[in-house]
Order: sequence, then structure tokens, then C-alpha cells
Amino acid sequence: MHKKIPVNQLRVGMHLLRLEGSWISHPFWRARFVVEDPQVLAKVRASGVTECWIDTALGLDVAPPEAAAPALPVAPLAVTPAPAPAAAATPAPPPGRTAFDEELRQAAALCNKSRRAVAAMFNEARMGRTLDAEACLPLVEDIAGSVMRNPGALVSLARLKTRDDYSYMHSVAVCALMVSLGRHIGLDEDQCREAGQAGLLHDIGKALMPLEVLNKPGKLTDAEFAVMREHPQRGHQLLAEGRAASSVTLDVALHHHERIDGTGYPHRLDGDAIDRYARMGAVCDVYDAITSNRPYKAGWDPATAVARMASWKGHFDTTLFAAFVQSLGIYPTGSLVRLESKRVAVVAEQNEAALTSPVVVVFYSLRSGMPIAPLRLDLSSATAQDRIVGREEVPVGHYGRVDELWADPEMLRLMRG
Repeated sequence: MHKKIPVNQLRVGMHLLRLEGSWISHPFWRARFVVEDPQVLAKVRASGVTECWIDTALGLDVAPPEAAAPALPVAPLAVTPAPAPAAAATPAPPPGRTAFDEELRQAAALCNKSRRAVAAMFNEARMGRTLDAEACLPLVEDIAGSVMRNPGALVSLARLKTRDDYSYMHSVAVCALMVSLGRHIGLDEDQCREAGQAGLLHDIGKALMPLEVLNKPGKLTDAEFAVMREHPQRGHQLLAEGRAASSVTLDVALHHHERIDGTGYPHRLDGDAIDRYARMGAVCDVYDAITSNRPYKAGWDPATAVARMASWKGHFDTTLFAAFVQSLGIYPTGSLVRLESKRVAVVAEQNEAALTSPVVVVFYSLRSGMPIAPLRLDLSSATAQDRIVGREEVPVGHYGRVDELWADPEMLRLMRG
């Protein structure tokens, strides 16, 4: 149950759903986590935010008022030595959450299954068969379930598609990103699944595009680009002629290339004339497209992609884009970063309560210009004597196969079948 409470009632063990006010007015880019550290609690209380929302299904509720007890004689307390502190243990995931590494393995198998299912769906469309949108609901359910258990795992893994399976895995990735964003902005589970279905089917119109244009390894000509710009209408028509496509799915298929400033297509809609789900789809579609290896272009580093998207004025709903960055992380998993120690690292996992201090794998020394033995480092740890000073902007592939530093090669093989 969601409950709004004064910040001074927040306590360790509560699941913080969100803080009232703008996300830039407090130190937490993502306000959706179990408060486990008294220092984090102190930061929330010192942030100037006066109210917050908690989820009592995932954490503690407000403490009930204590009943007045009769006065009793006070006996002297026996003083016993405090037990020695136990060795630090790896924090357990919040209630209802799965550890990142554990979910990553499940997500790899799900990516493989999803790629085959979406490929079959595209082939059915190419053969002119009626599309049943309801038939993809079990797949959406599986993807949404993974995102709910740990939003970072599937979202990060689905980005690592190959050029050959881009069209299919792009649909899976946008589905996962839509669920993650919906979850972050407070949509309920049914709405998140509806957003996920819209994400999975948003590009179905590409199934009707000429393969020589769709898979062209070079830049499209103006005529070829004009053909590709037809895919939103073709997808909308395909879904409308089929069965069980919701109004949200139909609208996202038709309008995910519209822009807030009215320069998008096919209808040059602007501002609030674009439905919220279509505005969500626009952000998720572009992010996955520019971070993926495509037939004609290598993908951008995730952190670079986020920074460049932020600079494109008029493209996206600014509130939804800010929420998207919060849901993904300032330095999304897989990003290359420079550390204060003059080393390069790849982001391996997010810390929800400290998104500027993720878990990284350090692998290169800028001082020596040489690789070093990979070292996993939690930058949020009190013992970590290093911090991120910026993105490492280098050509893709400059440092080799860095994704294998945060995603086990065995899982990557499992994902790709």
C-alpha cells in the first residue's frame, strides 16, 4: 500500500517510493529503495523535502503510537560487553527484489527466448497473417516480471544485441525500458504491462519494410528514408486489422517518432497533443537505438547517449526524460567512466541510493596506458577511496570487449543462443 508521510516519520526499513517535489531538489536521482543505512536516512531528512511516499507492502509501515505503560520500579541494568561487530556481509536485496547477478542469468535466458518469439511474430506479419496482440502478453509478463525483480538486469543486457538481431531485440529492449520507466513514474502493474506491450509492438511496422532497406549497411538515401518513415502508419494499420491491440499500443506504434517541438512524424504533433505513453516510447526507442550496434553504425556508450539526448532541445518530454535518467542511472550499466585515480572502469551495477557511486570494474590505467587486472569496486562503500570524475569518451571497441567485464561471457552466449 502506498502512503504519504512526513519525512520526519521515515525510518530504516521503510521502502521509499518517492520524495515530494522536483527530482533536482534532493540528492537522490532515484527515490525508490529500501532505507537500510542511517546515513541515507539522515540525507533524506536534511534534503529540505518535507513529505515522501512509502510502500508498506515492500517495507515497514509508520510505527504505531506506543501505549502508555504503568510506571514500574527501575532495577539496575546489568552491563555486558557489546558483542564484536560481525564481518560485513553483502546487503540483501530489498523485499521482492532479486540480486543483480542472479537476475542477470534469468534475463539472459529470457533475451534468447524473446528474440525467437519476436522474430516469429515479425515473420508472421511479413507473410500477411493477422496479428494477435494478445498472444504476446505472456512474453510481456515475463519481461515485466524480470524488470520488477531487478530493473537493471534485463534493461542492461538487452542493449547488447548484435547487428543481425537488432530489429527483434530492439523490440524486447524497448518493452523492458517502458516497464522500467512506467514503474519509476508510479504506474501500477497493469499500466506497466500495457506500456510494455506497446514497447514490444511499437516497431511492428518494420516487418513490412523492404529488407534491403531495413538491413542496409550504409546511410539511407532520401527515398529510402521516406520509405522507412512509413513504418508507424503501417504498424498501426497492422495492429488495427489484427486482434486485441489496446488503444495505448495502437497510439505508441503510430506516434513514437513524434517530437515535443512538433518536428516529428507522421503527424507533426507537439506538446500534450502527444499521449504520455507515446512520449515514453519516444525516449525509450531513441535510447536503445543509439546505444545498439546497427547495420550501419556502432552504438554509443550508454552514458554518452544519455548526455547527448539531454542536449537535444525539443525532442523529448523533459519530465519523462528526467525520470528515464533516474530509472536508468546517471552512468547506466555498461558505461565507461574515468576515476579520480586516473583509471578507467566500466559500470557493472547501480546503487539505487547513490547513483553517482555505482559498482564498477576497474580495468585500465591512464597513467601507464596499460590494462590492469580487473578489480570490482563499490564506489558507495565507506572504504572506497575513489570516485567518478566523468565519462570516458572513446570510440566503441577502443578498450576491447568491456561488456564481458560486467556480464559473464557465458551469459552473453546464453542470451544469443
